[in-house]
Amino acid sequence: MIRRTLTVALAGAALALPALAAPMAAAAQDLTWTGQVRPRYEHRDPVGGGPDEFTSMRVRLGLSALVDPSLTIFVQLQDVRIWGEESSTTGDFSADNLDLHQAYLRYSSPSRPWFAATVGRQETAFGGERLVGAVDWLQQGRAFDGVRVDLDGGRTDVAFVAHTLADATAATHQADAELYGAYATVGAVGPGALDLYLLYDREEGASDADRATFGSRYAFSTAGGFSSRVEGSVQRGERSETDLSAWMVAARLGRTFAGGRGSVTLWYDYLSGDDPDDAADNAFNTLFATNHKFYGFADLFLNIPVHTGGRGLQDAALKLALGLADDVDLGVDLHSFSAARDQGLDSGHFANELDVTLTHRYSSALSLTAGFSFVQQDDALAAVGRLAEDMTFGYVMLNATF
Repeated sequence: MIRRTLTVALAGAALALPALAAPMAAAAQDLTWTGQVRPRYEHRDPVGGGPDEFTSMRVRLGLSALVDPSLTIFVQLQDVRIWGEESSTTGDFSADNLDLHQAYLRYSSPSRPWFAATVGRQETAFGGERLVGAVDWLQQGRAFDGVRVDLDGGRTDVAFVAHTLADATAATHQADAELYGAYATVGAVGPGALDLYLLYDREEGASDADRATFGSRYAFSTAGGFSSRVEGSVQRGERSETDLSAWMVAARLGRTFAGGRGSVTLWYDYLSGDDPDDAADNAFNTLFATNHKFYGFADLFLNIPVHTGGRGLQDAALKLALGLADDVDLGVDLHSFSAARDQGLDSGHFANELDVTLTHRYSSALSLTAGFSFVQQDDALAAVGRLAEDMTFGYVMLNATF
């Protein structure tokens, strides 16, 4: 009931504004097609007890229709498959993985450019995508069903979202779940911008949960080549009748060199873990984040706190980026992962990880990226059931867009 009331209210506020409305054209005045073909070969050893290799492919086709100066309609179809998954080269033509990735209408009045409303299935990404992101690395990505309202105040921008995560009316779910949020960005705060946010997600049913996550993020860069980001979040609420009290802090400091062709960055993240002496749940949850961007490209920590056994995470990293040529970029990242809470472990160290990526841009529409990761596993990673030996991961990916 709460979900329906809030979602309908936000949708009504977004669209039922006759003072902002203008006469609608009978047909679209401007059509824009977009598309992507992205095949990716991957090799990982070990996974499921041994090595595995496969090629997956994302295909997207989108159509944006500018119906009139106030209304844009966007529809994006997506197919994600593994090469060789069809049961027959001639007999299987059912397009099992064809999906509606995005489909929304966006209303924005030219006479009031500070207001925009988006209703439908859509990608949502806030800030650096640490808590809510589109997860572009995954071939299927992430999209939400719901409503978004954007207010542009000049120096301050605010986005409000009401997203339906699960609805018991659908055959695929037994309980309702939803996400609400407000994300504000204040520009010209010293040399950078300050983000302030409040996210609230809830789930009914057996894993009944009510969780609020609030925090801030400050990022800046200077003419001298320095850049920095500091972010902190606090989570409060309850899950399965257990109180939740968790937090996260993250910081990085970077410096460019070689006339801006290279950069070096120091990085540290701390995500709280469960305290056995505390009856509350102290493990920070990264919600709907793009964790691939933060915790190593081998993707050992995609689902936090599950992939850390609820013990939290410390990530100390050194990152190097270098433009080898105008169309070739090299990235080298070194991570040291440890538990935030190591009670009951012989060692609190999870692993060291080396990530190397090389990207060649053939044109504005075509690029090739090759990556290699080596994970030096430690005892704590085996103790939480994640990885019992060293691992290698490599991939080659083509990305063509229009």
